[in-house]
Amino acid sequence: MLVDSHAHLEGPRFDADREDMLERARAAGVVSILAIGSGTGPGTLDCAIRIAEQHNWVYASIGVHPHEAKLATQGDYVELESLARHPRVIGFGEIGLDYYYDHSPRNVQQQVFIRQMEIARADKLPMIIHCRPSENSENAWEDTLRLIREHWASSGLGGVLHSLTGEQKHAKAALDMGFAISFSGNVTFPKAETIRAVARNVPEDRLLIETDSPFLAPIPYRGKRNEPAFVAKTAEKIAELRGKAAEEIGFHTAQNFFRFFRLESSVVG
Repeated sequence: MLVDSHAHLEGPRFDADREDMLERARAAGVVSILAIGSGTGPGTLDCAIRIAEQHNWVYASIGVHPHEAKLATQGDYVELESLARHPRVIGFGEIGLDYYYDHSPRNVQQQVFIRQMEIARADKLPMIIHCRPSENSENAWEDTLRLIREHWASSGLGGVLHSLTGEQKHAKAALDMGFAISFSGNVTFPKAETIRAVARNVPEDRLLIETDSPFLAPIPYRGKRNEPAFVAKTAEKIAELRGKAAEEIGFHTAQNFFRFFRLESSVVG
């Protein structure tokens, strides 16, 4: 029993075999996927919903990624307010800050992040957070955690730090604000000892796993297109780090997903 808590299913890299890819996920034991709805920004904000409407085991999120923050308009916020009420939408994201690529100005990223927190709060949707700092600086973490603390923590809705690349102190700050921590295929990478150190210590009831498909394929698939079936490799690595069976990690992270997103009726076991 596995859940891929974060996958981009809508892009062109899956156009040729999307249905086969989903069947492979089912065959690997994946019982649910959260399809991330940031797409390519404004104009594609319903991309995950369109897939979730066709598969009752796939859920959707919505949101403007920090890369496309400079493109966001008032009309996009109105669209997000409407999409947030769609029955297949269970989360808002991925949203946050990316100071590594700086595709959008940092002050604009922050403004768009705050506006989306307001919409998510109004519709009681947990956030899925993207945070990538610039090289040799923690400024994106500092700003992300500060904005969450100032504009979100009091909501009690929590969120998910997606594909964590930070340190224990960043995870702890998020945990203290009610967040879950999600690990992707990069936890298997040889140089990812900092990520593995966090993965050993996250409380079991706050732990999630994901693929971030089609990105970050785990070893032994690194360098290839990632897909939801490969979430099993992340479960195996987390299990190794924590001295558990992979099946146990898969089951607990699936339970955590359903509970966190208030989908208790979907839990099987």
